[in-house]
Amino acid sequence: MKQSIDYITHGTCSRMIHVVLEDGIVESVRFESGCAGNTKGVAALVVGMKAEDAVARLSGIRCGFKNTSCPDQLAKAITLCLAEEPVN
Repeated sequence: MKQSIDYITHGTCSRMIHVVLEDGIVESVRFESGCAGNTKGVAALVVGMKAEDAVARLSGIRCGFKNTSCPDQLAKAITLCLAEEPVN
């Protein structure tokens, strides 16, 4: 079962995160804007990971004095994606 979401970020340099899950596994992640090296790195690290494991590892990470970060926003996007109806 495939699920996807285009998540508008809050409080980060990135503007949006595109997430695709297949059977609870992160299939792809693409950030729009943000620190290119960091966002590409985070995206590459979670591909192939169980969605719940990615959320557990990324939730709560902060960027400097901000209350969130691109990894934290990715955790939020994955959580919402898991709650979405499957795409046929």
